Amino acid sequence: MVGWRRVVIVQSGRFLSRAIFFTFGFYWISQTVREESDGKKSESPGAIISNHVSYLDILYHMSSSFPSFVAKRSVARLPLVGLISKCLGCVYVQRESKSSDAKGVSGVVTERVLEAHQNRLAPMMMLFPEGTTTNGDYLLPFKTGAFLSKVPVLPVILRYPYQRFSPAWDTISGVRHVILLLCQFVNHIEVTRLPVYYPSEQEKEDPKLYASNVRKLMACEGNLVLSDIGLAEKRVYHAALNGNNSSPRVLHQKDD
Repeated sequence: MVGWRRVVIVQSGRFLSRAIFFTFGFYWISQTVREESDGKKSESPGAIISNHVSYLDILYHMSSSFPSFVAKRSVARLPLVGLISKCLGCVYVQRESKSSDAKGVSGVVTERVLEAHQNRLAPMMMLFPEGTTTNGDYLLPFKTGAFLSKVPVLPVILRYPYQRFSPAWDTISGVRHVILLLCQFVNHIEVTRLPVYYPSEQEKEDPKLYASNVRKLMACEGNLVLSDIGLAEKRVYHAALNGNNSSPRVLHQKDD
């Protein structure tokens, strides 16, 4: 019975996310799948690793593979989206939480990634290791949480070509962004699904090395620029845009 419920939820969720995606003007998806080289292992990846450009990223991944993902706790309170995220078994995190809570979330994510790797019926975790959005041209430093499980991952690169209004969500309010995006009747997304990345023994013992190598591969394959800017610097930038320059100390609040 539980299995049937999950099938119904997955199919309903995919249909809903595709319908919303279509409403935003994404009528077709340009997708490139890079095949694995002969002789590669056939282990199941435990997580989808994606660059983060917009809230639209989640809609694409939900319509494609309907994975579980890490989200801010406020997402659970959103109409409809909150219900779907709960059905997916999403892991909720509070960005302003203490480090002890962050370690707890990291442990849950690692368990979920391992479960997906070992059980094909378990939903994969979809993770944005950058921890925040970009304008789509850059790739920020990766956090190591997605790579602690030492299992293979599936890198996916998203690009949103545009002429007038960028689907990348960054400096304006969500409501204003949605309205402007709906005014642009046709939008485009390009997806590149790289081969499953199998970590070496050295990478398994060094999550930072594992994360760095996957990041470099995605930057190379997606023609993205590597940047050392992170969430802390982005908060300072947004504070400056809003006329608040009184909290430079957030530069030192690096989340791991």
